[in-house]
This record gives sequence, structure tokens and C-alpha cells, in this order.
Amino acid sequence: MDRRPRFFYGWVIVGITVVGMILVYGIRHSFSVFFPPILDEFGWGRGSTAVMLSLHILFYGLLAPVAGRLGDRWKPRRIMPIGILILGLATASCAFARELWHFYLLFGVLVPIGSAFSGWPVLGPALANWFAKKRGLVLGLGNMGGGLSFVYGMFAEFAISQFGWRHAFFVLAGILIALILPLYLLLFHYRPEGRGLRPYGVAEPSIVEGPKPGTVCVEHGPSRDWTLSPAMRTYQLWLMVLSHSLYWGVGAYLVLTHQVKFTQDVGYSSMFSASVFGLFGIFVAGGRACGFISDWIGREKTITLAAILSIGAVFSLLLVKDTSQPVLLYIYSTCLGYGAGLYSPAVVAGMADIFHGRNFGGIMALLLTGMGVGGVIGPWLGGYIYDISGSYSNGFILCIVCFGLSSVAVWIAAPRHAARLRQGFENT
Repeated sequence: MDRRPRFFYGWVIVGITVVGMILVYGIRHSFSVFFPPILDEFGWGRGSTAVMLSLHILFYGLLAPVAGRLGDRWKPRRIMPIGILILGLATASCAFARELWHFYLLFGVLVPIGSAFSGWPVLGPALANWFAKKRGLVLGLGNMGGGLSFVYGMFAEFAISQFGWRHAFFVLAGILIALILPLYLLLFHYRPEGRGLRPYGVAEPSIVEGPKPGTVCVEHGPSRDWTLSPAMRTYQLWLMVLSHSLYWGVGAYLVLTHQVKFTQDVGYSSMFSASVFGLFGIFVAGGRACGFISDWIGREKTITLAAILSIGAVFSLLLVKDTSQPVLLYIYSTCLGYGAGLYSPAVVAGMADIFHGRNFGGIMALLLTGMGVGGVIGPWLGGYIYDISGSYSNGFILCIVCFGLSSVAVWIAAPRHAARLRQGFENT
């Protein structure tokens, strides 16, 4: 008799991941719409103000492996609610900031602590645990929330226009705690074993003849799982980390931090500028929903396509000089959004191809560490370049170079040869 449920509970985990990603990362990705009013009120330099986001990404990246390892070894259903409370309280506290160092501490240090322990470092490995097959598709679907978190910036802009930027921080914090905390406490399970289930795509145990009649034989995967120490001795790991650092930490976050202010400088309204940001987020979600493409054509080809689209997007942004050609901003949002959407699930799936196992949470989180290290450079450097030159052009050119190099790094890491690397690990 087939006792498998008609509906696989793993899809509930996918849904929770989407909602969690929207609200957890919506706070970070709303920075671009908070950036102009904070500059207007305090008159600080763009480079020094953007350090808020640079610190945020750095601390998030440093804490991601800690959160991932705790998810592997402890109980995520205890860790994640604590992360939500820290994130909500730190976000609300930003409303009281009066000095630049207040923002550095609250948004740059405390907010990423909450994000790391309630976001992708735990949610991503959970999806990999629940789905042994269709992993690229599922990681893409779960990561749609990360794309929609950019759209959430439009809601943040609306809240700012209605209540002011200080009270808008209260709004974001309240929604986060009210919606996500119950989901994590009541419905989230890190592994399918927590509900007595097997990962999607793993066969049921079969009864076979053996030395003793009635022995149950279960097919197992590799007898050894990757742990962090041997994984860190492979060049493949560091190339994947480098790719993520170049693409997101330096390239994407440099342009995303400053795109709203850039479009305002050109002459567009704050709401139109936020809508361009929102359109980007919609296409990020669309690209991540197409995560299955990397299952079809391979991780390397998918990431190359993402890099080409991203390069074209930033090139179109370089052509924007005034308000006469808004189509260039639509091209930018569409191409960068879809490219970034394709990139993220493909690089995570590539890491899973090579290193998946019970310790994958801690290993995968090194991708976020790479993003954090690159993120120290990207947002700050974009503002610094503007402060000394009065233009973002050189910063945008740097983004183009980083997107190209990120693709090269993945080709050298070669997730397509993951089976060969795992076999070598098994034989050591």
C-alpha cells in the first residue's frame, strides 16, 4: 500500500521561505528608498552614509556560516524566532537614530544579525534538505521572495511618503514580527524527518533478501558527507565564493544601493525611482522562478546568461543622461532583475551539486560570507566614486567587470564535474 501523502509538505516549506525572504530581506533592500531622505535630513556624504549597507552586508556575510552551522547542528525553530525578534527590534530602533554611528550600529550590525539567523542561511539549506530532486527549481522558487523583497521597497517608499522615514521603520518592523514569527514557530521544519517524511525524490526503503530473512535494506547516498574543513581545502569552494562576492557583493549591491538616488539626480521623482527598483524586483522573482533552467542547461551556462544580461543592464544605465528616455531604465530593471534572478539559484544549486550533505548549511553560508566581503566594497565605493567625481559612471563600469569575472570563476569551479570531485573525496 502506498502511504505517501498526496500533498508533499515540502511545498509548505517553499511557501514559508518565499514569505520569509520578502519580509526579512525587504528591510535590507529598502535601504535604497531610505537613502535619499536620510541624506536630505543630515547632509552626510554618500560614501559615508552608504557604509551603513556595507557594514550590514559584511556582518551578514560573517554571521551566515555561524547561522548555517547552528541550523545543521541545533534546532532552527529555536534560532529563527530569536532572529526575527532581533531583526524587528533593531529595525524599529533605526527610527531613533540621530548620528551616523547610530545607523552603523543598528542597521549595519544588529539588523544583519537578525537577518542571518532568520533568513537564507537557514531557509536555503532547509529547501535542499526537503528536495533531493528538482533542487534548482525549488531553490529558485524559494528565492523568489528575495526578488520580491526589492518590490517591497515600493511599499517602504509609500510608508515614507505617508508617515516619514522614521515611522516607516516601525511599520516594517511590525509587519515582520506579526507575520513571520507565527509561521516559523508553528509550521517550519528544517528537515523532512521532523515530520516523518523523506526528501522529495528519494525512494522508499525496499525489502530485499539478505543474510537474514526480512532484513530492511535502504539505499543510501555516499557514505561520507562533506564537512567544512575538507571543503575549504578545495579550490572549487573558493571560486564559487569569489563568484558570489563579485556578482552580488561588489557588482549588484554597488548599483542597487545608488540606483534610486541616481535616477533622482537625473530628474525623476522619488516614486518613479522606487518603481524602477520595484520593477527590478519583479524580474528578479521571475528569474528565480526559472531556476529550473540550470537543471536543464547546466549551472555554468545559466550563470553566463545571467552575467550577459547584467552587463547589458548596467550598460543601458550608463546611457541615461536625462528624463527623455525612460525606456533605458526599463531595460536596466528588466535585464538586471532577470539576470540576478537566474544567478542566485544557479550558484546555490552548483554548491549543492558539489557539497550537499548534512553539513551543507555551514558550507553554503560561505557564499554569503563572500557576498559580505564584496559588500564592504560595493555600496561604499559607489558613493565614494560619486563624492570625488560627481558621477557614478566609473562605478558602473566596475560593475560590468565584476559580472564578467563572476561567470569565469564558476566555469573554472565546474559544478558540472561535481560527481568526479565527490568521488575523489569518497576515496580519500
